Amino acid sequence: MVTMAQRIESLRTERGMSRPALSAALGLPRTAAEKFETGRQTPTQDQQEKLASYFGVSLFYLRGESDDPTRMENWLNTGYVDDEPAPKPFPRPASAKVVAQSSAAGQGDSTMFSAFMKSKSFQELLRATVLDVLRSPEGQELLSKAVQKELRR
Repeated sequence: MVTMAQRIESLRTERGMSRPALSAALGLPRTAAEKFETGRQTPTQDQQEKLASYFGVSLFYLRGESDDPTRMENWLNTGYVDDEPAPKPFPRPASAKVVAQSSAAGQGDSTMFSAFMKSKSFQELLRATVLDVLRSPEGQELLSKAVQKELRR
């Protein structure tokens, strides 16, 4: 499993940046990137979000929890057209045993999940499911509450 420190170093070197240059680009103290990469300091949640945003990767990827760097807003919005016909809903499992069995599988699931996330058909299926939920009355209510909450900020 890749650590967050390793992931930050990898992303920085891919860009050909020095540690001080990365720190400066993020508006952090000069030695911050060095501390993150050596494991002497763990980035705060805000710093993690800045790093993920700067490199254009998901927080899960930055933390080493996934091998797919795709940010959620990128794959959810890809190719969406309003006049698309509504996708067929995904059939639900016959019982909750399927969920219980899959969650009991343990640590090996992260590799399988990463493989699923890279699959174009899985991404399309997940996108269709999310859109179905958002189009439902409950989804519309959740969206409305989220917008109202943001407007109150």
